[in-house]
Amino acid sequence: MRALKRVVAVGALTVPLVLGCAGLASAGTGGIDANYGKGFFTANENGAGLAAVESHVGPDGVSHADFWIWADDNGVTGSFTGSGATFDDPA
Repeated sequence: MRALKRVVAVGALTVPLVLGCAGLASAGTGGIDANYGKGFFTANENGAGLAAVESHVGPDGVSHADFWIWADDNGVTGSFTGSGATFDDPA
């Protein structure tokens, strides 16, 4: 039963990462566009966890986000940090 709970937890935790990567792939429409993303996940007898970092520079602005989530017999913990800035159109 614990293994099933971990599989469900990791599946639920990876959905935001997959959606975020899909958004990055479709974000660039022209001009400057730079992206960086890195992720890590694990599921074993001790628990299940996920961590990721993402940065983006594009014509409309810059953004950065990082997070981690861990689930085990004691519950679920995690942290998120995000920041960004939007550029004004000089025209």
